[in-house]
Amino acid sequence: MSDASPQTHCIRRAAWIIGWDADRGGHVYLRDGDVAWQGDRLIQVGGSYDGTVDTEMDGSRRLVMPGLINIHCHPTQTPIYRGFVEEYGNPRLFFNGRQDFRQSFIQDEAALRASARYALAEMATNGITTIFDLSHAYPGWLDLLDQSGLRVWVAPMFRSARWWASDGQETLYDWSPDEGAAAFAEAQAVMDAAERHASGRFSAVVAPAQIDTCTQDLLRDAIALSRDTGRVLFTHGAQSYPEFNQLARLHDKTPIGYMDSIGFLGERTVIGHAVFTDRHPWLLWPTRDDLSLLAESGTTVAHCPTVFIRDGTLLHHIGAYMDAGVNVAIGTDTHPQNMLEEIRTAELLARAAAGAQHTSTTARLFHAATAGAARLLGRDDIGRLDVGAKADLVTFDLDHPQMHPLRDPLRAIIHQAAERAIDAVYVDGRRIVSAGRCETIDWDDAARTLDREQKRIAAKAPRLDEIVPLMLPMGA
Repeated sequence: MSDASPQTHCIRRAAWIIGWDADRGGHVYLRDGDVAWQGDRLIQVGGSYDGTVDTEMDGSRRLVMPGLINIHCHPTQTPIYRGFVEEYGNPRLFFNGRQDFRQSFIQDEAALRASARYALAEMATNGITTIFDLSHAYPGWLDLLDQSGLRVWVAPMFRSARWWASDGQETLYDWSPDEGAAAFAEAQAVMDAAERHASGRFSAVVAPAQIDTCTQDLLRDAIALSRDTGRVLFTHGAQSYPEFNQLARLHDKTPIGYMDSIGFLGERTVIGHAVFTDRHPWLLWPTRDDLSLLAESGTTVAHCPTVFIRDGTLLHHIGAYMDAGVNVAIGTDTHPQNMLEEIRTAELLARAAAGAQHTSTTARLFHAATAGAARLLGRDDIGRLDVGAKADLVTFDLDHPQMHPLRDPLRAIIHQAAERAIDAVYVDGRRIVSAGRCETIDWDDAARTLDREQKRIAAKAPRLDEIVPLMLPMGA
């Protein structure tokens, strides 16, 4: 066993720091201060660090901010779908879902791994330090996550049925004979392995995949497991017209109301999307209870606007959720796995939906992408730069042209520069991105592999060119 003390690193005189003010309970700007960490913990944020350091970096042309928490992503799926799903949806299902495509584009293990490897490198270079990886279990999953260097809440999804669609205006369900029991058992084994992992960066999530693809018994089993283990509970819910109609028909309740009735909501629960509540102006429903149910139970909403606006739908509006007291976190869900763009999209769509009465701001949504997510996780040591917190941080190059003029650096990042100005990313004090390049996964190689795998899978499904033709015709 080594007796060596952990090394100390310091970014000297950082021009801007997005630090944490415990009295305000929020982020604040600090100027011309040091950011130092020993091992995996911050020991100085702002001011001057006078202790001995092993490595010192000039921060005079850098901004330092906390790493972003991506509360909802699907690494094994979304990168390999690029070029197919951006504008495709089933018009008979309100453009929701891409069942025709997914029924044709069937991934195998090699394709899943190629997609995940690409996505993990992409997220690291985009300033994401913590992710909720919502995937179906596959061999080598934890090894790949370990290689990435990211902090991961491992969420092996399980369900009782898969959805599919015919040409009709209906979502169909193919129910498994055991109603999801085997998938639940497999997921539990992965959760246990994640929590035992030597990296110490993994936690487990109980993740019934969708509220409408799980039997009530399976959902109750998931609730019990979450309660008994203290693990976060996640599902996709209130995410489409067809799902809303299905649950209303079966239970005479909104999806949120149904989840409340079975005890699914709570302080350790995340609902992926929660778009179609009884407050949504596109729905005709007699109650207006859903936001209160979410707020009073302490449930967190994982807000991922890009995937919905592609289908021509949107949440109305995220400021109203926060005004009602709902805890909100931000996720990417789909590609690109870019949280900074997702924050900007969330703010702009909320402004468009709410008009002059909007209450969505850059600061509010940045909080959701950092401390808001950490609140759900029961962690006060991530999503903020504060002494004693984890050394999960991102540095930006202030000389990047997109960072100018630099009156307000957070606005410059969210509304202009995004990931283009990222210089370095650290998780647990370990650098995983340098000069904007991922050091743990070769992203260029991952991109080439992803391209080969997409072509290989697509070649097995000749109808794809009919379902999703190229955007422009081929010339002579």
